[in-house]
Amino acid sequence: MAEHRSMQRAALLDAARSLLSEGGTEALTFPALAERTGLARSSVYEYFRSRAAVVEVLCEVDFPVWAADVSAAMERAGTAEAKVEAYVRQQLELVGDRRHRAVVAISASELDAGAREKIRAAHGGLVAMIVEALGELGHEQPRLAAMLVQGVVDAAVRRIELGAAEEPGAITDAAVSMALRGVRG
Repeated sequence: MAEHRSMQRAALLDAARSLLSEGGTEALTFPALAERTGLARSSVYEYFRSRAAVVEVLCEVDFPVWAADVSAAMERAGTAEAKVEAYVRQQLELVGDRRHRAVVAISASELDAGAREKIRAAHGGLVAMIVEALGELGHEQPRLAAMLVQGVVDAAVRRIELGAAEEPGAITDAAVSMALRGVRG
């Protein structure tokens, strides 16, 4: 029985990812989740008490996977500068990934304070990964610089998400170049 429940929960989370990546948080409704998974709406409520709860669980499940990808890309990089580049590039490469799209949709959405706090903490963990590299580059305020680099990444993510005129690769290159020039000060 427990295995069946965890399969249903996984199916609900997967449906939630699809809905978020297709239509943002407005698309994430319990009727839509029920329809996608073939479960009764009352069953959806057995797993999650609210949309915010779905989002919170998605963050707990998906954000660490995403952060691990970024972290692994940084570890493969040799120099501090290459680490900064990997940090930017890897996040932008993940934009096409449904999990990433779900995380982006979540970050942009209206959530309760608890869910927002979890997202902030997860983002904080991501930013913390680059603080060290910026310190190695001799930055006087590596924490501030890290927040600003993440701001460039977030702006580039939104640009790619919007299907802007530029190719995603061009947006990524511009973001990398801006981040590296900026961190060189």
